Amino acid sequence: MFNLGTWKIRLPITLAVVFLLFWQARGRQNAQRISTWPLGRGIAWHWLGSHLAAIALFALLSARLVNHPPQGASLNGMIFLCLALGVVAVALCALAFLPAAVWREIFRGTGDAWLYVAALGAGACVAANVAERIWYPLAHWTLLLADVMLRPFLPGLSVDAAARILGTPKFLIEVAPACSGYEGIGLILVFTTACLWFFRREWRFPRALLLIPIGVAAIWLSNAVRVAGLVLIGSTVSSDVALLGFHSHIGWIMFNGVALGTCLVARRVSWLTAAGPGRPEPVAQIRDENAVAAYLMPFVAILAAGLLSGTASAGFEWLYPVRIIAAAAALWYYRATYQKLDWRAGWPALAAGTAVFVLWIGLERLLGTASTGIPAPLAQATGFARTAWIGARILGAVVTVPMAEELAFRGFLLRRLVSADFESVAWRAFHWLPFLISSIAFGVLHGERWLAGTLAGMIYALVLMRRGRIGEAVIAHATTNALLALWVLSTGQWQLW
Repeated sequence: MFNLGTWKIRLPITLAVVFLLFWQARGRQNAQRISTWPLGRGIAWHWLGSHLAAIALFALLSARLVNHPPQGASLNGMIFLCLALGVVAVALCALAFLPAAVWREIFRGTGDAWLYVAALGAGACVAANVAERIWYPLAHWTLLLADVMLRPFLPGLSVDAAARILGTPKFLIEVAPACSGYEGIGLILVFTTACLWFFRREWRFPRALLLIPIGVAAIWLSNAVRVAGLVLIGSTVSSDVALLGFHSHIGWIMFNGVALGTCLVARRVSWLTAAGPGRPEPVAQIRDENAVAAYLMPFVAILAAGLLSGTASAGFEWLYPVRIIAAAAALWYYRATYQKLDWRAGWPALAAGTAVFVLWIGLERLLGTASTGIPAPLAQATGFARTAWIGARILGAVVTVPMAEELAFRGFLLRRLVSADFESVAWRAFHWLPFLISSIAFGVLHGERWLAGTLAGMIYALVLMRRGRIGEAVIAHATTNALLALWVLSTGQWQLW
């Protein structure tokens, strides 16, 4: 029977990746006119009430799905209903804050990008299912290739291709069909084909058709590397690191690398493209790209470092300091841009940061979030290791994270939603739609604490706009994080970290 269980995760991720890949080109053809859209009214409370009711039903159904999942067709029906309620809740929330006319204008401004997103996202998921069956015989060659790569390092290695088992007496793995990695073949087939079609005026055909076999070969080879790496780490380092860290993260890291390499990097190879990198770019375009990078790269560096450190973890991120180093390196690299910004801050920033802290703790108690103690690996560590990790965690929370996130969300996104030339937007300018979208995006970043994160984003944005100083938002954010750190250490509520 077809199972919707994996689709509830696969489809949203695929839609997001496809939209990020193809929005840039379509966005150039659709002018941004957000500041002129007719906002017209305040909050529509009847829509907001309906949104809260839908969220309540979604929560009850999700709890039922997790705690007492049904079997067979009932499971698929419940998953579908849960997804439908989520979509309805998002739509009701959107209507509560902005009239339907504004949302129609938003979708008109995206052109046909949403059509591409929906078609390619669904197509990629279907192709992933089909690929798992079509490419099943390649499991034999995947294991043999992994065996060849591991032989020089693991003399006691054994492989059973028929049972799809590979490993050593210390650590064995079975490559099950559901996690064989062949889903990536279906995804890459769709992405490369769509990339060729979407940017068809830029490619040199038939040369560009090589992207399809190159992408498929690259994703298959990366799967063999993933299997080999899993066995090597499990046999020589730690089975926990292999299963809880490497296995959980490396698949998406490799897929993103192959997708970016085949669909984006190839567009800069003159042999494949009609307009290659040899043509000089306008100075203004280079300047704008550097400006965007200065605001986003510290945040991207933290995300990338977190993904890599998570790959090498065993359920606890001992390598958290890597995030600090990555963010600090990005901040230092673009320091010339930051010197032009106003980093001054006054007591209102401290007051706002304290207010966010009180709000955060209040919502924790109101929602009845379960309290957790200190993680076992940290509690069992030596005093020096525990103190060093906590010190690094505080340093990141109070220094690098506030700077990186405020540059990305308030410095870039808040103003970019007003105008493509975001640097021309005054820091004190207020527009409802950018204010709401950037705050909600900031809230989504905080996962299950999305409501507290959204309200915090609103407060930080208002603090910034009050005097037009990025420093005000950074200090407010740093104050909140510092108080949360003190709260965690004094009360033992480590779930906040």
